Amino acid sequence: MCVVSDGNNVEITTYRTDGEYKDFRHPEKVCFARNIEDDLSRRDFTMNAIAYSENCGFVDPFGGCEDIRNRIIRCVGDAKRRFEEDALRIMRALRFSSVLGFEIEENAAEVIEAYRSYLNNISKERIFTELSKMLCGENIVSVLLKFPNVISEVVPDLKKSIGFNQHNKHHVYDV
Repeated sequence: MCVVSDGNNVEITTYRTDGEYKDFRHPEKVCFARNIEDDLSRRDFTMNAIAYSENCGFVDPFGGCEDIRNRIIRCVGDAKRRFEEDALRIMRALRFSSVLGFEIEENAAEVIEAYRSYLNNISKERIFTELSKMLCGENIVSVLLKFPNVISEVVPDLKKSIGFNQHNKHHVYDV
């Protein structure tokens, strides 16, 4: 739930944990959790696994504040598990990199490349939403150059359209 407080949007939610993921997108069941750390441990990236309370201040068990300062996109816990749970996170990582100019941490980048075919399990509408936002980012060229195989998974003719190949991977041509 989103509440507006003093002109700011504040998200309010109950603590929860997720069951097993079988469709690369949604947990089979959701249970209420007793503490914030359990809830934050199921999040995608450390920068999205930060909470705040007036009593405790920031709760940041995974170093998200530091990753934001260092402009790094890092998975919470095991990157393979995060992308197996929800393959749309692959596109979210690329979008955040494009829009925010953050670098994707090396292990996460390797898993994104290895698991790119999982995107075929995600609805075209959800892919389109993330892709549209990603394409508007100031750092889109960098993302296209670093992840051409991932992008080609959702836009198969893109590599051909921009003249991309291993010999000229540092040059993007006019379409």
